[in-house]
Amino acid sequence: MNKKMIRLWQNTRIVLASASPRRREILEQVGLPFVVVPSCAEENVTGEISPSLLVQSLSLLKAADVAKSQSENALVIGADTIVVLGGEILTKPKDAVDAKAMLGRLSGQCHSVLTGLTVIRCSDGKSVSVTEETKVYFKTLSEKEIDSYVSTKEPLDKAGSYGIQGLGGLFVEKIDGDYYNVVGLPLSRLGKLLSEEFEIDLVWEE
Repeated sequence: MNKKMIRLWQNTRIVLASASPRRREILEQVGLPFVVVPSCAEENVTGEISPSLLVQSLSLLKAADVAKSQSENALVIGADTIVVLGGEILTKPKDAVDAKAMLGRLSGQCHSVLTGLTVIRCSDGKSVSVTEETKVYFKTLSEKEIDSYVSTKEPLDKAGSYGIQGLGGLFVEKIDGDYYNVVGLPLSRLGKLLSEEFEIDLVWEE
């Protein structure tokens, strides 16, 4: 293992600016050492803006909010994920009725999941923001399937009213892109960003 990378890891504090348990689990499963410091920033982006720029802006907003309180050796990761169908953003459902309506619209259709990803290096303020897109193809859902799924309450706290990593995965026929992006954090894109922009390679100690 490159000694420079060992020294770099010892001196770098990775901070995840998100309270999402799914993002936390993704980083944990690859053995990345990090701490969680949720952002308290209000997610307000004004003016006409595309879904792609929206998630980038929100991820930057979250990362910048947390970076203000961190030490110079911190590297802050911010992320925001949305579901887009026919140009319309599908947020988290207001209630079970709203969740059923969303799932009915996704039934038999292809939609996009966009995640804005921002990394900020606190030592010099360097900030890089990108957007990752994954296309998700749903099978045609029956009313019984929708009612049964919503009754589990899994969809109620998720954008688009489903979780691909949970029971909602039963509805997904195929995807075009990064699976982890649909969960909430594009792992491969993050690794590339850390390596190419911040000279941090995700390698493991023996």
